[in-house]
Amino acid sequence: MGRRAVDYSLYLVTDSTPAILGDRDLIDVVEAALRGGVTLVQYRDKKNSTEHLVATAKRLHTVTQKYKIPLLINDRIDVALAVQCEGVHIGQDDLDLPTARRILGEDAIIGVTVSSIEEAQRACADGADYLGVGTMFSTTTKTDTKGIIGTAGTKNILEAISSTGKDVQTVSIGGINASNVQRVLYQSASVSKTLDGVAIVSAIVAARDPEKASKELLHLIKASPPFSVASKADSQARDPIDVVHSAPAIIQAVGDKSPLSHNMTNLVVQNFAANVALAVGGSPIMANYGEEARDLSKLGGSLVINMGTVTPDGLKNYSQALQAYNLAGGPVVFDPVGGGATTVRRSAIKTLLSSGYFDVIKGNEGEIKAVFGSEVQQKGVDSGPSTLSDGEKATLVRDLSIRERNVVLMTGAKDFVSDGIRTYVISNGHELLGNITGSGCVLGTIISITLAASREDKLAAVVAALLHYEIAAEMAAARENVRGPGTFVPALIDELYNIQRLTTAGDIKWLEKAKVESVHI
Repeated sequence: MGRRAVDYSLYLVTDSTPAILGDRDLIDVVEAALRGGVTLVQYRDKKNSTEHLVATAKRLHTVTQKYKIPLLINDRIDVALAVQCEGVHIGQDDLDLPTARRILGEDAIIGVTVSSIEEAQRACADGADYLGVGTMFSTTTKTDTKGIIGTAGTKNILEAISSTGKDVQTVSIGGINASNVQRVLYQSASVSKTLDGVAIVSAIVAARDPEKASKELLHLIKASPPFSVASKADSQARDPIDVVHSAPAIIQAVGDKSPLSHNMTNLVVQNFAANVALAVGGSPIMANYGEEARDLSKLGGSLVINMGTVTPDGLKNYSQALQAYNLAGGPVVFDPVGGGATTVRRSAIKTLLSSGYFDVIKGNEGEIKAVFGSEVQQKGVDSGPSTLSDGEKATLVRDLSIRERNVVLMTGAKDFVSDGIRTYVISNGHELLGNITGSGCVLGTIISITLAASREDKLAAVVAALLHYEIAAEMAAARENVRGPGTFVPALIDELYNIQRLTTAGDIKWLEKAKVESVHI
């Protein structure tokens, strides 16, 4: 055996089933993956005889030794002893860790599967070398999963063992591939402990070219995700006055760049959203077919996913577009319309959160509660009567922002916005916004445009969009010819245009109306 410093970055877990391996030789697949940069290999085979396992493991060990990479055996301590490989990985229903350590010795690498804080803490106390944390996403390679814990559950486990398990390595497993590996590493990270790697099964073993797939995965693991370049709040302005004063430059950038706003939204608001986008200086496209996102995401714009209409095909298209923009580094805004209204919509939120990274999540109180996972029953798309105090609203957006590592905006009579470090309340707007269809939806469109034009500080971009929109609403409502919702909408579009035009010309007197305050939690 031989316990030593191990690189867990790209951990290959084998699968010998025909559905994954096909008719290829497992040893050839593993060697190709090792050439591609795999840093650790686990041999997992739940079906074949002990004789077959030992024979295959010996062949694998010959290959892994050639590349100076450790080989671990899943579950079977007897096979590990027979092969004299570097260690084992055991599950919660296998031989306990202390007994495994006595049998294998202090030099053996022993990893443990965990899916809860209690399991993780126990494994750390028992002396595990590393933890396999999961299941991250749904997967066909394991049928005994206790549940999907996602990035939020993984982060909770890492935070819980940050002291007692500070020297214990961690990898995430379950449904991880090139489309989500960067988000897994980014969103799972707690302040005090991060993942040391990811365990990959199908994305390598089932790949046509395991070497190429491994190289691509290792590159993604080592590189910073495109969506992480902004909102480094520790280096950004924290005083709300400074954030407000950054709004004109962001609005001017919109006018200079006229960024694309790709809206995947419901038919009810498409025309309104397109007109608003044009009024603020953006370039709108309404495209609900996910296949188009591969090309649109390369144009330097942003994406809005508005969950106004929920269908299986719609969710598939949303997920496809989300992943395309994540890979291209384009900002994505999520508007979980009516998220707490039905079981279908609550399930759709979970599906989308597991499909990709959102730079901004925007919704009313009921929708933000639904995204956080609170039990809530909405009446249609309306938030319903508020059940939270201002302090509770601020805490909710702050906590959700920390969990998702993004910006969260809760709209209402007062708007609460946070990037997890800075939390603000904005008290602009007008009650007529609540009497027109799609007022929240078009705010998402404006946010997408400011994000695309100014990516250095996501929170400042969201605040700029809010002020542009809500102060325009105040100015529109104050017009003498505005008698109600019917005359308010065209006046709102006019004032959005006027603010854009005035700001570009250097006139920012409108900004004196801004009402932005810090919230101390």
